[in-house]
Amino acid sequence: MATYVIVGGGLAGAKAAQTLREEGFDGEIVLFGAEHERPYERPPLSKDYLTGRSEREAVYVHAPGWYAEHGVDLRLGMRVTRVEPEHHVVRLGNGSRQPYDKLLLATGAAPRRLPGPAAYLRTLDDCEAIRRRLAEVGSVLVIGASWIGLETAAAARAAGCAVTVVEPEPTALNRVLGPEMGGLFARLHARNGVDLRFGIAAAEVTDTGVRLSSGERLTADLVVAGIGAVPEAELAREAGLEVGLGVRTDASLRTSHPDVYAAGDVAESYHPLYGRHLRLEHWANALHGGPAAARAMLGHEVVHDLVPYCYTDQYDLGMEFSGDIEGYDEIVYRGDVDALEFVAYWLRDGRVVAGMNVNVWDVADGIQELIRSRAPVDPKELSSG
Repeated sequence: MATYVIVGGGLAGAKAAQTLREEGFDGEIVLFGAEHERPYERPPLSKDYLTGRSEREAVYVHAPGWYAEHGVDLRLGMRVTRVEPEHHVVRLGNGSRQPYDKLLLATGAAPRRLPGPAAYLRTLDDCEAIRRRLAEVGSVLVIGASWIGLETAAAARAAGCAVTVVEPEPTALNRVLGPEMGGLFARLHARNGVDLRFGIAAAEVTDTGVRLSSGERLTADLVVAGIGAVPEAELAREAGLEVGLGVRTDASLRTSHPDVYAAGDVAESYHPLYGRHLRLEHWANALHGGPAAARAMLGHEVVHDLVPYCYTDQYDLGMEFSGDIEGYDEIVYRGDVDALEFVAYWLRDGRVVAGMNVNVWDVADGIQELIRSRAPVDPKELSSG
């Protein structure tokens, strides 16, 4: 009987295990999670659960009994310390070993860290600690105008805290959305009372706040850093697998070893739509990447080429973003930007490469079809269609 091992107890790993069973795999499935929590989804940690709009149970991927009921050997609080592809074995922190026939690396990513006592929002424990602090403190300083940083800022404002955001880029989400739409998010937060400090970095986190690169010191009761994440790729690197920005895979999520796959935040996968390797930290990539890897492990023909997708809810703005803005030369808008009810299209050479629907719903699929088609568009028709 074959044994498939999954290293990583997050959304990608849990969905891979589910898919293996749904596709008829009747061998042994062993799922290792370094945390003591059963697999859960991360978006609620900076959205509904952080703000108290959802209950703890809503974050989990499966009910408590699902793993035993489906013959998934869920081993929590167990860290894999070594992968030996040549022997088809993983080694654990307690000194034991687990053989496998095929292996999925779904180890995720870890927050980039700063020296000093900053808080980070990555795990369920992190979220609950920050939730408690938001109910206790009067002021919060967020380092990084990233998705995590801005969602944390919005949650802190909803909790009644004074909030400052420090960001070295010229505006919010500058690398993700560009200056035009990044500026829209900056204005949204400014209207909601956030003190935004762009073009300046945090040099040091202290017990009382932050010292900026300019030498200015800002005080705060709580400092939260959201400055990006680093893929947990060390296992793959030490195992001799190809690693770039993440664990390199082909379009079927197979690594440089034929019996080892990677999915989710840790994977840097070849994307046929873009003709290059991409590492995506979005929820949708884990949601769909885990099942894609599982099917590939079973020998199915798999091409994991979904259009990149993410979403956010901040104050009265809800939005979905699809695509990749790299190399865009024009943005076309349909709807009312000032009223925060519109669709933005990023174009390159007259073709849509990305789209964002803001408080407009049931259009993301159409935007993704337009991106995938690579068809030339008429900007006037796009703005009025």
